[in-house]
Amino acid sequence: MNTGGKFTQGVSLIIVLILISAYILFPKNNSVISVYAQQTVMPGLNNDIFASKAGTNQSLEGHGNAPYLGVNIRGYYTSMPQAREGFKQSFPSNYYENSFKIFSQTKIIDHVRFRFYWESYERDPIAFLEELEVVASTADKYGINVIYDNHQFRTSSWLSVGQGTGFPTYLFNDPLLYQQGSGGAVKYSAAETWWTKWWDRSVKSTNGTDGWTLQAEFLKKVVATVDKHRSTLGYEILSEPQIHTKDQWTKIGAFNSFITDELRKITNKTLIYSVNLPLDMKDATQLDALNIGKMAPLHKKNVVFKMNMYGSPSTGYHNEKLKLYLNASRIAGVPLYVGEWNYVKRIPTLNEGKKIWRVDMNKSDISQSEANNIVAKFKELGIWGMAYWDWSFVPNRIPNFNLVNIAYDSLTGESTIQPTKYFQIMKNSYKHAYGY
Repeated sequence: MNTGGKFTQGVSLIIVLILISAYILFPKNNSVISVYAQQTVMPGLNNDIFASKAGTNQSLEGHGNAPYLGVNIRGYYTSMPQAREGFKQSFPSNYYENSFKIFSQTKIIDHVRFRFYWESYERDPIAFLEELEVVASTADKYGINVIYDNHQFRTSSWLSVGQGTGFPTYLFNDPLLYQQGSGGAVKYSAAETWWTKWWDRSVKSTNGTDGWTLQAEFLKKVVATVDKHRSTLGYEILSEPQIHTKDQWTKIGAFNSFITDELRKITNKTLIYSVNLPLDMKDATQLDALNIGKMAPLHKKNVVFKMNMYGSPSTGYHNEKLKLYLNASRIAGVPLYVGEWNYVKRIPTLNEGKKIWRVDMNKSDISQSEANNIVAKFKELGIWGMAYWDWSFVPNRIPNFNLVNIAYDSLTGESTIQPTKYFQIMKNSYKHAYGY
């Protein structure tokens, strides 16, 4: 028996573990850009962990080694705001029937990321859940998987009356802190105050119940409605949560852990947690892969991390951003999902003396070659799945942000869904990369 050899191996293993721990805790360059741009975070890490949906040690519902290829889609009652009127556009007849039929005929689109809003449920819970049932049943019929995305944009229609939709109005019941229309985007103090309290679990309804518990109860209603359908792939806990201070990374992780544990009581399907806003390397939140990794829930079986990509990930800013997300997902030990992808041009503008970047609607577009390059990069990295933004009955001022036009007969009022050239571009990019 060679006990000396075993002892040497044991000491070597301990040294390696110490070095790995030191590397993680005390990187050579502690600047954000260094961690942001690192391709490999931990020595000895398997760089091919995204070669299959199983990721590291995760056990995801089977889809072979192929990624999920899809598109985002907007609903009607599931997208209604509380603090302003509903859509000016009529809801097309047979919208889901015709949409899912078109998806299935491509022979390559296999899922949709269906966004819904909590405040839409509060506005009309019966219509909200009935629409979810229609979505799930129609997806069953056409063999399309569905990820149900608990979306929020600019926090809520209460704070952002013009554009926001997300959290229900009863969570903004302090008139001194949250005046209606005081701003739900990251740059506004009302939003910062509200999100800070949200992560402290001190946002409560008028009856004193905390917001985390209320959101878990709401999401359980969603799960109870659609989980039985074979088309249901999974659920996104909360899209693009805001972070305002560096101590909130672990608090977001606690929130994701709480919601994950609550939903695991009633579903084993994929759960997805989202990257944060803002994505600013110079921000005081100390944005880096290690901190982003802290957002992961404690229990990670069948869990996925979602990012967005609105540009080419081959070079420059978007390439660095993709490296950041990849490293964060590797640290967390979960696969990476591109929940939204497209291509836009941004221009710098001043807002209250601060430089911000806005989408240039005139210059934003996407070509076939750009789409091909984006999807090819995702394929190279073995991304778990991807969904193009967007398929919506509501027109968008940025043409490539909508894959469909709705035509209405002036006499009968009947509607016809007409996919745009961007739908063909998206479809071609998927087929170009995956060849089927």
